[in-house]
Amino acid sequence: MNRQPIGCLFPFWPDLFAMTDAVSRELDLAQATVMVQALLDRLRRHSAQPGQVQCIETHISWVLLADDLAWKIKKPLRLDFLDFGTRALRQACCEEELRINRRTAPALYLDVVPITGTPQAPELGGNGPLLDHAVRMRRFPQDQLLSRLVQQGGLDASLMDALARQIAALHAQADRATPRHAQGQPRAIQHAVADNFVTLRHVLPRGAGREQLRTLLRWTRQQQRRLQPRFVQRLAEGRVREGHGDLHLGNLMLHEGQPLLFDAIEFDPALRWIDVMADIAFLVMDLLHRQRPDLAWRVLNGWLEQTGDYAGLELLPYFLVYRALVRAKVASLRLGQAQGEVRAQAQAELQGYLALAVQCTQPRSRHLWITMGLSGSGKSSQTQGLIARTGTIRLRADVERKRLFGLAPEASSRAIAEDIYTPEASRRTFEWLGQLALRVLAAGFPVLVDATFIRRELRAQFRELAQQAGVPFCVLAFEAPAAVLRQRIRQRLEQGGDASEADVQVLESQLQALEPLGPEEQDHALHIDSTAPVDWDDVLDAGGGLTASAPSR
Repeated sequence: MNRQPIGCLFPFWPDLFAMTDAVSRELDLAQATVMVQALLDRLRRHSAQPGQVQCIETHISWVLLADDLAWKIKKPLRLDFLDFGTRALRQACCEEELRINRRTAPALYLDVVPITGTPQAPELGGNGPLLDHAVRMRRFPQDQLLSRLVQQGGLDASLMDALARQIAALHAQADRATPRHAQGQPRAIQHAVADNFVTLRHVLPRGAGREQLRTLLRWTRQQQRRLQPRFVQRLAEGRVREGHGDLHLGNLMLHEGQPLLFDAIEFDPALRWIDVMADIAFLVMDLLHRQRPDLAWRVLNGWLEQTGDYAGLELLPYFLVYRALVRAKVASLRLGQAQGEVRAQAQAELQGYLALAVQCTQPRSRHLWITMGLSGSGKSSQTQGLIARTGTIRLRADVERKRLFGLAPEASSRAIAEDIYTPEASRRTFEWLGQLALRVLAAGFPVLVDATFIRRELRAQFRELAQQAGVPFCVLAFEAPAAVLRQRIRQRLEQGGDASEADVQVLESQLQALEPLGPEEQDHALHIDSTAPVDWDDVLDAGGGLTASAPSR
């Protein structure tokens, strides 16, 4: 849901949690509205900066902001996707919101506090009858929301890399559903998706929008039938976990220079206990919607690199469509409540999300590219630009080699007794890379295998894989003087934080073992001078889109 982050003003009185009042009454929406306005007035009277006190209202909550703290108060509503109809239910959701969000934002989420008194004279923790509860949080500048920063051009590749690591860490630590768990079953997934169609069918008028919805419904049903065994398998493999559930840019912020995840779904476990691919798909979809495919593919590749969940790519288009329809549904709810400019904005968002959902159903152009180059030649750093422009999935030999031995991408191989760089380990690594490449292609995505590929035999093997899959093949040959390579390797080792462990000694061995491209390989190769930043637009134009018959350069 499109909810805003907040924080609150007064300290916490823990003894008040035990307070009960037999004569207290349930609030209806009108009374709750009066209560919120009275609280807002009270905050202004007691604030050091009354002009900065404000209320942010969504369709399911109010957020009161004052000084450096804030409260989030849930509306007494019963909707098709949530039940806040009683004080007990709202309190339970407040406590659940605190629990799940302290996993990723403990500095932001403080506690749950009672609201007492009367709707006309409420207090944050007084001695009167219990009215309601609120989640107390630290306030933060709204301009630190990633949804704001993306509009200002404030998101970059390094932030996406950090965000990918944060999301992967959440998924790694999250509780996992079992095959007996209600969530993650094909029926539960289908029910969540169907809810979007039910809502949108009543909102969309006859015309293009309604036709788009019918097209999406047909496609979704086909995919559900095809993917049902995969849903079952994913649940059995532990890929259904207690994730975030609402992972779009409006629920991400910068905190002390690092991305922070907050405002996870608290009101419905079914929306939070989901396939991890459905979780990351929300963020990818949001970035695509905001016309930042470069960042979308960057964060997806970063997350895949951390998790190794390339098998989940088969489900990604389905979940991208689902997430686009979730946002379309939210826009439709705003459309029914808004007037004027806000209504026009909601209408535009609704149409945009529907168009994106249709786009996500379309097959993508596939290819298999490999890199060729010695350590330090810029393979990993320079191909990030190619990924951003083409939406290619990258497989790094340095990362997958470590994964085969149970190591994280940035972990040192010195942490284990086994040598991960033996000829046998290299054979296993390239065999695994080939399997992954075919899996990515079968899922409908283009793939780039990032490795040295200094041996002609290995290059030939992957060319055969491309032929087997029926996709174009190209070798991206990265070249730089040996002195430059040595300098880059020394600098990389000093900085740390990279999956590669190659040192100068390894480079010298590679220089001796390098098997140059043969005449028969040149027709499928692009030579890239990596001593300067690569202009991938020029490379793509020169290579005819990097097709199977791409000329040398």
